[in-house]
Amino acid sequence: MVSAFLAKNKVVAPIDVLVSMNLLAPEKLDDWRRGRVPYLESVINCNLTRLSRLLRIVRFHAHDLNLVPSVTAYIRWGTGPKQRLRFTKTGEPKLEEAYARHFVWPGKGPFHPPASKEYS
Repeated sequence: MVSAFLAKNKVVAPIDVLVSMNLLAPEKLDDWRRGRVPYLESVINCNLTRLSRLLRIVRFHAHDLNLVPSVTAYIRWGTGPKQRLRFTKTGEPKLEEAYARHFVWPGKGPFHPPASKEYS
């Protein structure tokens, strides 16, 4: 799945993965980005254990593809004061960072998945 994102764009974001897996409805994501939802986890359609595992898998896969991690600030869309959006109910910094961590293809050209290793 990460490779599919990289074929279109040089960045993979956990939120994009959640939307593509139908665990996060685009309209719920929009509500969160506009500040109508207090934290993103409340509108994701899976339990927190599965969600944590999914974030770890994305991180491991990105590491295997030699992608560069980059933490992105998510700021509320719309008018009014700009405020940082929360991903979790607790606001625990490591979890917040896990959601906000994007993975960037460092190459100059389009992404090409690494060749599989064959052992003889």
